Amino acid sequence: MFTATIHFTQDRDCILRRLTADLPEPVPIEIEEIQDGLVTFVLRSGSHTDRFHSELDAADHVEHVAKLDEENLLVTKPSCGAYSAIYQNHGTLRRSNTISGRQREYHVLVFRRQDLKAIISDLEAFGTVTLGTLTEFEEQSESQVTDRQREVVREALSRGYYDWPRKITNEELAEELEISRATLHEHLRKAERTLLSSVLADRHARTRTESPVADRNG
Repeated sequence: MFTATIHFTQDRDCILRRLTADLPEPVPIEIEEIQDGLVTFVLRSGSHTDRFHSELDAADHVEHVAKLDEENLLVTKPSCGAYSAIYQNHGTLRRSNTISGRQREYHVLVFRRQDLKAIISDLEAFGTVTLGTLTEFEEQSESQVTDRQREVVREALSRGYYDWPRKITNEELAEELEISRATLHEHLRKAERTLLSSVLADRHARTRTESPVADRNG
């Protein structure tokens, strides 16, 4: 299992590209759900919330936009391609991703190197990709996850929650586990945060600088 930081320059036109093009700092995005080609995410819009909300609400292709508070928006819109490229190749894209005009930074969890190669290959069809870091999980990182979190994550994996397309919705998975959707997401997020934080804290000792694309010729 690996975590990779992917720097991506988007060639396709995208409303988020236009909204963030002139901002001095990248805008964080937290992915909530990807299903049927639609992505739902929290846009950490800060002082730009009103402008972002107005422009997103006026866009025909944006399915839904709502203010969570004065600095955050909940948005549902079609994927511009990057999220699909990651998830259909068995990657998991969760917290701490950013957007700044054409520039994206994604933190991706993959189980195999070939999945990461496939993700990069698909992304290169509509942009430029640079691998920032590639880090292997240490066994002790899993031990920091609680038994209940581990149980929920394993059930999610086995039932196809992380597949693309998903084989089970969050509502169905929560029902099978006899918990609420909010509790399901809490367990998944805490487990993912624990694993990713452990990896990122140790990445200087474990980082591999060789691009997996170069491995094809090695």
